[in-house]
Amino acid sequence: MRQELLSLPKGLAEEVSRNLVMVARLIDEDPEQAYAYARIALRLASRVAAVREAAGFAAYATQKYSEALAEFRASKRMTGSVELWPVMADCERGLGRPERALAMAGEPEVQKLDKAGQVEMRLVAAGARRDMGELDAAIVTLQSPELASNSVQPWTARLRYAYADALLAAGREDEAREWFAKTLEADKDGATDASDRLAEIDGVEFVDAAVEEEEEAADLADDLDLDEDDEDEDEAEVAAAERATDQAEYYDEDDEEYEPLDEADVDATDEIVVVEDDERDKA
Repeated sequence: MRQELLSLPKGLAEEVSRNLVMVARLIDEDPEQAYAYARIALRLASRVAAVREAAGFAAYATQKYSEALAEFRASKRMTGSVELWPVMADCERGLGRPERALAMAGEPEVQKLDKAGQVEMRLVAAGARRDMGELDAAIVTLQSPELASNSVQPWTARLRYAYADALLAAGREDEAREWFAKTLEADKDGATDASDRLAEIDGVEFVDAAVEEEEEAADLADDLDLDEDDEDEDEAEVAAAERATDQAEYYDEDDEEYEPLDEADVDATDEIVVVEDDERDKA
């Protein structure tokens, strides 16, 4: 890539290089943003093969398969390399053309690929078979010396995982479990979710500690709300009871004291008041 960028004026080369660095940095965690940087680099230097390749991978990461395929083809024309053949075939799958991906798997370009590229092509071909509903054929496609080897290579985990997944889809659960376990042995970087798939087969359910804490906090908040509601109800009941004990009375000037008000006639000069319990006690 560096050699290709040297063909550009210095200032332009630096600008393109900065955008390509951002593509590489963001393509896994933020594909859309990586795609935006790739488009800038492409606008600045569309005649640089490395830029076309980076733009292709950014489009591929955002599932813009038609655009990705066009960029990969452009890069291939510029360099003459077949390195991108497997991902080009996978773009055909993404466009709903698995039969074209299978046709590419039988082209002479595959023989020019290195071992990693040939394994990748096998994975794509197996995926195309599954797209076409040919599950047994997909399983057979993945059966290879690379799969049977005990040697762990960069592609080993992905190859074993694809095989285990195909077996499980075919209802061969015991074999699938065996191969998910073998995948886990080879997957030192945790690139696959083989451990989760194994747990699923074994009926083991994992609880996310963070989610569990959030649920407990929500339950506690609900309990506190209920307690506050209960306190409000208790206070309302007490107030009602106090009001119920209030009694209407009048002041009898003859006896010089307060007496309960009833239906009996009351002298107009008598003062009618409502006396609460605590005031009555003071009297």
